[in-house]
Amino acid sequence: MGKKSESKPLAQNKKASHDYFIEETYECGLVLTGTEIKSIRAGKANISDSFATIRNGEAFVHNMHVSPFEQGNRFNPPDPTRARKLLLKRAEINKLIGAVKQEGYTLVPLKVYVRNGFAKLLIGLGKGKKQYDKRHSAAKRDANRDIQRALREKQKVAR
Repeated sequence: MGKKSESKPLAQNKKASHDYFIEETYECGLVLTGTEIKSIRAGKANISDSFATIRNGEAFVHNMHVSPFEQGNRFNPPDPTRARKLLLKRAEINKLIGAVKQEGYTLVPLKVYVRNGFAKLLIGLGKGKKQYDKRHSAAKRDANRDIQRALREKQKVAR
């Protein structure tokens, strides 16, 4: 029997789409120690304040909080917010290095999920939004919601 592919998000950064224009996304693996994968599978990860960097040709995620596993042992990591290495291909890292050097671009963790038994992190190449961009996005979202609501009401009346 083959492995089951699960991709339900275990942790999401909902504020990322509010604060950044996400232009590209990359799926990367996480280097975890000991019982961290059990905590992530239990949904005990938080990426709301996290960010990703590239140093010495390697990608890292910082401030990603993974709570210690309750039934853990001495191999539980001492620091739940330590920097964790990201597994990306060399060509992807080189492309990200060039993009991050441009002004206003940053690497934003979007969600953590498990696929084929391995923890994955979806990072996005984002450009920061200004305050007026955020207001425009909110107005556009509200307008689309009103349009959808009106179409549903019209369909109910037609029946």
